[in-house]
Amino acid sequence: MARKTTISKEVILEAALKMLIRDGYASVNVKTLAAEIGCSTQPIVWHFENMEGLRRALSGYAMAYAAKKAASSYENNLENFEFLGRAYVKMALKEPNLFKFLYLGESPMGKPYNLKDIGRAKNKEMIAMIAGQTGLNDEQVIRFVRNTVIYSHGIATMLATGVLKGTEKAMMEMINSAADAFMRNEGVDPEKIAK
Repeated sequence: MARKTTISKEVILEAALKMLIRDGYASVNVKTLAAEIGCSTQPIVWHFENMEGLRRALSGYAMAYAAKKAASSYENNLENFEFLGRAYVKMALKEPNLFKFLYLGESPMGKPYNLKDIGRAKNKEMIAMIAGQTGLNDEQVIRFVRNTVIYSHGIATMLATGVLKGTEKAMMEMINSAADAFMRNEGVDPEKIAK
C-alpha cells in the first residue's frame, strides 16, 4: 500500500510562492523547497512528479495569487482600470520577483496577456462602458487602454528590475499623467469625465 503524504499540495505551493517572492524563481527547486518546508523531497515528488510539474502548478498558483490582489470592487470601469494599474505597480515595487516571474517571461506558462486581446470579445463590455464614460468610440478606447498598458508595463518593468526607483504614489502620478495625455490625444479632456 502506498504511503500517504502528510504535506499537502497547498502547503508546498504556498512555500514555493513564498520562496519565489522572497528569493526569485531560480531559488525554487525540489531540494530547496523541501528544506523550506522542513520535509524530505518525497511529498513534493509525490504531488508534482517532477520539477516541471511543480513549475506549472506554481505558475497557476502565482497567477491566482496576483489576480486576487488585483481584484477590484469598482463598478466604474475607469476606476477599475486605474486600480489594476496600481496593483501592477505595487507588485513591481513590493514583490519584484513575482512581477518578473509573471510578466517578464520566467513563468513556464508564457506571456500572461497579449495586447491584441484588448479589442477581443472578452473585453467588449469593458470597452463599451469606458466608451460610454468618456465619449470615445471603441477604437479610441482600445488605443487608450493599449497605450496606458504599454506605459504602465514599462514603468513596472523598470521598477522590478531596479532601473527606476520611486514610491507607489509617484509612479501612479506618472501613469495617470500619461493616461490623461493619451485621453487628450483621443480628443477628450480627462477633467470633464465623471468618475
